[in-house]
Amino acid sequence: MDSSTTRRDLLRAAALGATALGVSSAAAQQNKSVAGMPFEPKETPRMGLIGAGGRGTSMLHEWLALENLRVTAVCDPKKEAAAKAAAAVQQRGQNPPAVYDKGETDFENLVKRDDIDFVYIATPWPWHVPPALAAMEHGKHALIEVPAAVTLDDCWKMVDTSERTRRHCIICENCCFDFNALMVLKMCREGLLGDLLHGEGAYLHDLRSILFADSGEGLWRRMPHTKLNGNLYPTHGLGPVANYMGINRGDRFDYMVSMSSPSRGLDQYREQKIPKDSPKWKETYVEGDVNTSLIKTANGLTLTLSHDVVNARPYSRVNAITGSKGIFRDYPPRIYLDGAPKEEYSPLDSYKDQWTHNLWKGQGELARKLGGHGGMDFVMVYRFIDCMRKGLPPDIDVYDAAAWSAPGPLSFQSVAQGSMPVKFPDFTRGKWKEKRVNLEG
Repeated sequence: MDSSTTRRDLLRAAALGATALGVSSAAAQQNKSVAGMPFEPKETPRMGLIGAGGRGTSMLHEWLALENLRVTAVCDPKKEAAAKAAAAVQQRGQNPPAVYDKGETDFENLVKRDDIDFVYIATPWPWHVPPALAAMEHGKHALIEVPAAVTLDDCWKMVDTSERTRRHCIICENCCFDFNALMVLKMCREGLLGDLLHGEGAYLHDLRSILFADSGEGLWRRMPHTKLNGNLYPTHGLGPVANYMGINRGDRFDYMVSMSSPSRGLDQYREQKIPKDSPKWKETYVEGDVNTSLIKTANGLTLTLSHDVVNARPYSRVNAITGSKGIFRDYPPRIYLDGAPKEEYSPLDSYKDQWTHNLWKGQGELARKLGGHGGMDFVMVYRFIDCMRKGLPPDIDVYDAAAWSAPGPLSFQSVAQGSMPVKFPDFTRGKWKEKRVNLEG
């Protein structure tokens, strides 16, 4: 146990965990699950953009490539960012969208409009949940960038509000729409890997130059490293593996343990790159460079989850799944199946003809042309809008948004308690036992 962790800290963390696990008992009796709830059919969905920074601007390019979508309003506290987004909408031949740029809470006015069906939220992490709740309260669906929430309390707020308002709250986890992830999901569904046993996910990405930048994410994304110690960004590695395992659709995350390495990367980078008169030298970094968590599911499956954004290393989400008849590992993508002539991996490419997911068969050419994260950004937005237009349930719902975001705050608790196990809340309130299929293909 970290010697700086006091008994009061542990008691407080335990109390928070107990509160989160028992929260919303009244809501549980009043609200009806939105699992499997279809969208109301809408031939041409209308979108409001909240957050026109780097991610919001790049994703607007993907949204505007859809023929059956109208962007009717944009919002950003920076006037130049909002104006740039509005201009991009007009350049696609759409009517000028309404612009909301009167401060951080002007989204509250955007969501009151009657010409919006859903909002897409690409704000900094602390500003993910407030506009999502406001949107649902005013009858709009909410699509949130990752992680959807950074506290267990906000996870529950998303779930309770979605159930009460009957509006969807969806986490935009683009990695679930990656070519390899959808291909392997199809393999898992068809039993090619046998009974699933263990998964691995990660976010391993050298973000040091971004974290120390004087613009964009550098203005806010370094701050959690001064306050928190755990997995700050769990969903990219977790989402695809959760889909392989059928989490919230026959299984659920039960408990986890987490531990962090020492903090070195940001200090060393600052020493090498940052002038000594910079205010950044007043910061103290407490986030361990490498955080590793182990998750157990209700059905007994195991999953390792890792995070490192402050050291020199190639990008990887790890993305691995082990079954009783085979194993898949990404970076590079490779697969081994029982009965293979040699005990060695084969390239995943050799299975493309048979196992490519239908979403990539239909949209892969345009997706790759647009280029957002190799095409998965467009496949994601295409699928969301296709579900809305056809009146289908979304593939990813508020229970996924909560469960995939929860390893963040849970890892902070476990690390603070000397890597003690911490329980996952059951955000579905028992509905996880009902098997459902998402992302058929």
